[in-house]
Amino acid sequence: MTEAELPALVQSVLWAGLALGVAFGAVAQRTHFCTMGAVADIVNMGDWQRMSMWLVAIATGMLGFNALVGAGLVQARHSIYAAPTWLPLSNLAGGALFGFGMVLASGCGSKTLVRIGGGSLKAIVVFAVLAIAAYATMRGLFAVWRVATVDAVAVPLPAGQDLPSLLARAGLGSARGVAPWLAVALALALLAFVASRPEARRADTWIGGVGIGLTVVGGWWVTGHLGHVTEHPVTLEETFVGTQGGRMESLTFVAPMAYTVDWLILFSDKTRALTFGIASTVGVVAGSAAVALAQKSFRWEGFASTEDTANHLVGAVLMGVGGVTALGCTVGQGLTGLSTLALGSFVAFGGIVAGAVAALRFQMWRLERQA
Repeated sequence: MTEAELPALVQSVLWAGLALGVAFGAVAQRTHFCTMGAVADIVNMGDWQRMSMWLVAIATGMLGFNALVGAGLVQARHSIYAAPTWLPLSNLAGGALFGFGMVLASGCGSKTLVRIGGGSLKAIVVFAVLAIAAYATMRGLFAVWRVATVDAVAVPLPAGQDLPSLLARAGLGSARGVAPWLAVALALALLAFVASRPEARRADTWIGGVGIGLTVVGGWWVTGHLGHVTEHPVTLEETFVGTQGGRMESLTFVAPMAYTVDWLILFSDKTRALTFGIASTVGVVAGSAAVALAQKSFRWEGFASTEDTANHLVGAVLMGVGGVTALGCTVGQGLTGLSTLALGSFVAFGGIVAGAVAALRFQMWRLERQA
């Protein structure tokens, strides 16, 4: 590839990111896909529909990503999730903070974007506070604390932390050969569980789950294959164009929210450039708004009380700090990361669910005390 051809490729990656974001936002708005709601429905009502939708999305992501691996189109080691250094405490603690925060803020990062598209002014405030907290955890005061505490617990691994690489290291074949079969086994187990429940008879369970999962797979193909340059014409290094850190990535929303705010504030600084993450973030809002307007469900919404405001502000901070610490949110780790079968993603997913359950129990306890 020549230097003159590079801008066109970057533009293709950015437009694809925008399109995938629009698709994610539209599907999430249409099917009421919500990871916080998935946990809350089980705890409060015993309803598994939205959790079933999330599980179908996870299964779809696993099947799609590892099919790409088996076809030789992408490699897990090129993503941040399969790094050879595992940060178990960061994954667990960050996930728990994020899970607790998303309950207080009435939704995770992706749901915040979907709610903005639906007319929520509360979600705009959550977006801004989450972005600032996330940026501070990446590069500011919170970053110093993060590196000195939870990130200090690091487990070096001889191969990437994705399960196929670990199994290959144990002599059970090549990572490329193991990945599709392991993904099929795990995905079938998830789908069998979903199919065994009455929620499987609801169309939205499959429309939402498969639709959301395919957007994650699409992100991997766009940045990991379409945007893959084996030798950059300037640096002469392998890179993935249009991404924030030069590595392949798919949908995730905590760090991209921070980078979106950074890009808007420093727009005149030519060192700041649009990325796949920023484009997909904007796309989710646009896709959600389009469906909300088409369904006539668009409604302006503000804070109900001082307590409501405080809960959302605290929740936004916890999501920003937790999402960066865990290396992802309910989509970044709970879908995109899990699709790579990375060890840290499974831990982060568990932390997010545990944090959400704890927050829901805390809210119930407060309501009982006020009664």
